[in-house]
Parts: sequence; structure tokens; C-alpha cells
Amino acid sequence: MPHLTRAGTARRTSGAEQLGFGVPGYAHPLLAPTEWAELTRSGTPLHWAVLNIDNGPGARPDPHCLEAAGRLRNARERAVHEGAPQDAVRAGGGLLLGHLDLTFGNRPFGELIADAQSFLDWYRVDGFYLDRCPAERADLPAVRRLTSTLAALLEEGEDLKDGEDEEAGSGLLVLGHGTHPYPGYAETADQLVTFSGAWTDYRWSQVAEWTADYPPDRFAHFVHGVPRTHLDEAMRIARWQGAGTIFFTDRTIRTDHGGQTDPFAALPGYWDEIVSRIGPGISE
Repeated sequence: MPHLTRAGTARRTSGAEQLGFGVPGYAHPLLAPTEWAELTRSGTPLHWAVLNIDNGPGARPDPHCLEAAGRLRNARERAVHEGAPQDAVRAGGGLLLGHLDLTFGNRPFGELIADAQSFLDWYRVDGFYLDRCPAERADLPAVRRLTSTLAALLEEGEDLKDGEDEEAGSGLLVLGHGTHPYPGYAETADQLVTFSGAWTDYRWSQVAEWTADYPPDRFAHFVHGVPRTHLDEAMRIARWQGAGTIFFTDRTIRTDHGGQTDPFAALPGYWDEIVSRIGPGISE
């Protein structure tokens, strides 16, 4: 069952806590086979990865996405059953989240629930990433209604799995604000993305004081344009600001042929290096 109101004694981290990856959404598995394969590599500290077919689940099951979802699920199951339970997440294969685009509160509730059900029926996702989630107090009741309904859907899916994967049934809801929202949002989901943007902004960013009331596993930071030479600094900022899940990349937003490229859609150039830096047993 999703932990919608997990409590915890919070703190600014000194560096002892283990960081892990949250992947906002790689490109389609057919276009990014290496990226999806890396998520199942043993030792990758993956917390979760987002599956996004066509700004959602698409019109019908995609065979390439079905295969990628199955590989990730199998890797997690191997990690759970063959390794120490406490190391399962770091051993390769985190949770798979379905991408739901809230368009800052403009998507109809029924459309979002229909997309969520398709993700569950077709890809057996372990939770949902609510992209472009509103952050204002006025939108909180609508987001709370949505997350409560999604939690119920995930719980129903857990019952249907009937124990075939004990770890997959936990259900995870992540709100993709990209900024610090009104504090009440912290009680509506498992994790909040409180920063998503460029390194030039991140290195001077400030953390909201209310986040100190929660542990690091409640927050995620996504930063593009991080130079290899500043990886240590970026990880220090994440730890100091209390984020337990990160995705840093040296890729940047570029305009190609009239469109924008997603800097998070591919592996960073220093993927192996950052995996080794925050892998099992690595801390500052």
C-alpha cells in the first residue's frame, strides 16, 4: 500500500545517507536500449524509473516497453530473492512508475485515472510519477483526491498480484513539482521533486525550511548541465538540502529542428563514474 503519510524525524544530512537514482523518463526503449539496460545492471543504486510511451501509456500496449518493464521487474526480483533485503534497491532494478502529466492541474481527473489504469493493466507499474504537478495551496485538494484514488488503484493491483513480488506491491507516488510546493503536498504522496532545472540555478538554490521536518527519502532533485568536475559539489548540495533521490547529467536542453531535447532522456556522459560514486558503501 502506498505510504501517503509516512512520518519521520527529519534532518539535514551530513553525507552518511545513501543517495540513489530516480530516472524522470528515458527515451523509448527502442531508441534508448543502452539506457534501459543500464537500469538493470547489478550494483546500480536505482530507486525508480519512469515509463513514458506517448506522454502517458499510449493507445495500446507497446511490445518494446513491455519487454523493458519485464526486465526491470525481473532484475528487482532477483535482487530481492538473491541478495540481502536491505540492499535490494541498490542491487539493480528499482520500481517502475507510470508517467501521468497533470499539466499543472489542467488535465481532467477521469483522463488521468484512465491512463493510470492502462499503465497498471499493461505494464504492471509499481506506482506513478505525476509530472507537471501544481504546487500552489489552491490546487492541493484536487491533487489529494487524485493521489488517494491512485493509492486505491495500486492497492487493488497489489491484491491481484497475490504475493508474486512482495516488493512490487508497496506502491510509490512521486509528485513532479520541480520546485518547493506548498508544505501540505508532503502529506499527499511518498516523494516530491523539489528541484528540476539547470546546474547554474541549482548551485545557488535554497531549500525550503519546512522540508527539514521530513527525511531525505521524501525528496528528489533533477539537475541538467552538471559538469563532471562539479559532481562532488552537486552531491554535497543534494545531501545538505535533504534529497535522497537524484538524477544529475551533463546533458543540457538544446533546440533541434524546432523542438527541444530532453536532457534527462539519455545517459549522462559520466554515468559509470556517478554510479560508482554513490553505489553501495560509497558516501562522503
